[in-house]
Amino acid sequence: MRKLLLIAVLLPILGGVGWWYFREQRMPDYGPRFREYAYVTNGKSNTVSVIDLRYFRLTKTLHVGSEPTGIAANSRKNEIYVVNTGSNNVSVIDAESNNIVATMGVHGRPYLIDVSADGKRGYVANSGSANVSVIDLEKRMVIGNVRVGASPGLARVSPDGSTVVVSNRGDNTVSLIDAAALHVRATLPVCQQPEDIAILPDSSKAFVSCSGSSQVASIQLASADPKAAQRKDDRVLALLDVGRTPVSLTLKPDGGEMIVCNFDSDSISFVETGNDEVGSSHEIGQHPSHGVVTLDNSRLYVSNFGSNSVAVFDIDIGRRIATLNVGSHPDSMALTPDQNYLLVVDTESGDVTVIQKRRPRKLEPSEYSLLTLIPVGVQPNAIVVKTFMATK
Repeated sequence: MRKLLLIAVLLPILGGVGWWYFREQRMPDYGPRFREYAYVTNGKSNTVSVIDLRYFRLTKTLHVGSEPTGIAANSRKNEIYVVNTGSNNVSVIDAESNNIVATMGVHGRPYLIDVSADGKRGYVANSGSANVSVIDLEKRMVIGNVRVGASPGLARVSPDGSTVVVSNRGDNTVSLIDAAALHVRATLPVCQQPEDIAILPDSSKAFVSCSGSSQVASIQLASADPKAAQRKDDRVLALLDVGRTPVSLTLKPDGGEMIVCNFDSDSISFVETGNDEVGSSHEIGQHPSHGVVTLDNSRLYVSNFGSNSVAVFDIDIGRRIATLNVGSHPDSMALTPDQNYLLVVDTESGDVTVIQKRRPRKLEPSEYSLLTLIPVGVQPNAIVVKTFMATK
């Protein structure tokens, strides 16, 4: 009887100690006005899923236009922009109420939107009409359509807001738009099937991945600033050979290195952005599609579309240190601002995997754990995180 009583007393105590030791760490409480949401476009549901990242749960589903694809957040005000490829328009979400507050028509078959650093303009490449729609985000209206090359896939605005770089997949060129004058100041032939674009923090260079020729183009961006006298013209500086089918480019926050995901080589390539050299390449997983780098430049996360996993690469030591299983066909990813949670969009299984980074312990040495899976819509495409203090 004494043994039974002892067991009855010890079991709850041991259970409580175990829960305390292995429990997932809660996010800090920033007060009742703090908001943190993830927005996910669902291409086959014509919806956007809103996930409350304070509780890691689906809080709302918004009906937008047809075939939503690209999504972006405004850094200066609490708005989210959704590109609807099928209905040729852009939906505006008020992040404070999580309601659709406006819809702006653009031209044929848009896929992505980029927002200027000052939050005043949005740029949408229209692949079906060979132009870029320029949107005044304060007035919520299109103020111009700039003609570019054939089948433009992406328009990326430089950090200083002066140049818009457009990759024209249909004619293997890059258009450079003067953002103040709204006209093309240069059209540069590059490599085959240009797609993704990365621009250095100082706006001096742009890099463009070319999936058809296994290359990345380095492009000098002209500047009118007298301090940048060496940048008088726009020109192609180099064509860098990487792996097969480079699909996405990820800059380290300090801009010193860029990571290329080589989809058909199952590898990543590191590019030294200062001297335009490919430094090293590493096998990373089957069909890598996207990368995300932590703010301290130390860790790289790569979604492996073909192997349903995320690779964790330690940049400082130059090797992969973990492979994390996620949902089916992972693609886009986002980190929460505190860098403790990685959100992975699983395009085939229709959910978002939440991975927690934590401090290893003796009984739980793993640095990463699967926190939860959040169901969203059919064929989720892209994700963006918005953190703010509510004003309303």
